This record gives sequence, structure tokens and C-alpha cells, in this order.
Amino acid sequence: MEKKLQGQVAVVTGASSGIGAGVSRSLAAAGAIVIVNHPVAATRDAAEAVLAEITAAGGQGITCQCDVSKENEVVQMFADTVRQFGTVDILINNAGLQRDAPFTDMTLEQWNTVLGVNLTGQFLCAREAIREFLRRGIVPERSKAAGKIICMSSVHEVIPWGGHANYAASKGGIMLMMKSIAQEYAGKKIRINSICPGAIQTPINKQAWDTPEALESLLTLIPYQRIGQPEDIGNAAVWLASDESDYVTGISLFVDGGMTLYPGFSTNG
Repeated sequence: MEKKLQGQVAVVTGASSGIGAGVSRSLAAAGAIVIVNHPVAATRDAAEAVLAEITAAGGQGITCQCDVSKENEVVQMFADTVRQFGTVDILINNAGLQRDAPFTDMTLEQWNTVLGVNLTGQFLCAREAIREFLRRGIVPERSKAAGKIICMSSVHEVIPWGGHANYAASKGGIMLMMKSIAQEYAGKKIRINSICPGAIQTPINKQAWDTPEALESLLTLIPYQRIGQPEDIGNAAVWLASDESDYVTGISLFVDGGMTLYPGFSTNG
């Protein structure tokens, strides 16, 4: 892969598995130094495994434990990164989880846990990243932009999802937070966008693709007739983080095989 991000420092939250791991590998292949974030001690080995893949392929990075829903831990993660590498150029705001339940059975804990990680976590990390971008300003030999943030949203920022009200609400919130701060900081040459994955083959949705029957049912929702892979998201993230997309800010980039094209209407409904 062309080294479009050579020497830039990228923090990837929720990077010990799934989409975060795939994006970390793609950024590293493009030349970025990757901070592979994971939330708790129990996920350290998985994060180290991702880092081992990166370094085996000739990339650079470190792992960093931080629960993104906790302000003090987020502030510390960014301070430690700046102390070790001098700055942060890219934030991939990826950490997310599900706590599914029918709405009338959903507990306040389930609601708060999902909103705390998926939405508040993105707020906290974006805030610290923007503070660093403003402190450093533009360094032309690094990038045309002062900094780049990519928020990991979902097709469910626009597609309602019964039984997952907390998750869908978090993704809808990400969409308008992203657009609001993209508008606020565009004049400072800080670019902020979202990637909205559709069905990506990761552990979080294993039940949706783990059997031939489940996969067949899933593909009825995907006009392109394949399930997405983490590298599909990684390739999009590299482009959005690179100077090739320098005039792009405030967009939701759907990487979904056409899931948002209302496939039920492909044969006239």
C-alpha cells in the first residue's frame, strides 16, 4: 500500500478486534504510527496480537488501555501519546458496543452503557484530539489539515433498528455531533467525517453470519450480495485520513454494499 500517512500518529479506539483492528492494520500499512486502544486488562492480549500483526508487516505502534467512557482515562491516553510521539494527527473514533433488549425491557444500565461508550466516548476523544490539533496547527510536511477525525457510525444512524434503540440512538447522535464539530472547526483546517459500516464480518454480529442460513438471510438486506470485511472499512479510513480527501469534511460515508438503498424495493416493493 502507498504510504499516504507516513509518520502520522493515529489513535484508534476499540482496536483490539473487529473493525478497529482492521482499521489499525490499514493505517499502519499506509505508514501511520498506530495507538491500538483497548478498554480493560482483559483485552490486552487481543490488542497485543493486533500490534504484533502490524509490526510483523513492518508497521509501528503501541497498545494503550483506556475506557473511552471515562474522562480521566481519555485525557491520560492523549497526554501519554503526545508525550511519546510529539502529537496526534488522526483519531479513529471507533470504540462501540451493544446491549440489546426490547425497548420495554431495556434497563437504564443498558441504555447508559451504550450511550456512554458509543457517544460520550466519541465526544471525549474528539475533544482531546481537537485540543491537540489546535495546539499544534498545520504542519505542511505532515498533512494539509491540522488534524483528521473519523467517527465510526453505522447504517443505523439512518435505519431504525427495533430491539436496539440504545445503539441506534447512539449512532444518530454521532451523526449530528460529527456534523456540528466539522462545521465548527473546518475554518481551523480540522476535517471530521464519519464512516457508516453496514454488515461487517466481526465478532459483534457473529450470529448474523455464522451459519449458511443466517448469512443467506443477511444477504437479502445487501444488494451487493456479500458481507463486508474490516479491510473495506480500513481502506475508506485511509482515504479519509489522507490528503486525497482534503476537501471532504462533515460527511457520512456509507460503506454498506447498498444496505441503505432500501433493497426491499428493488423489485418494485
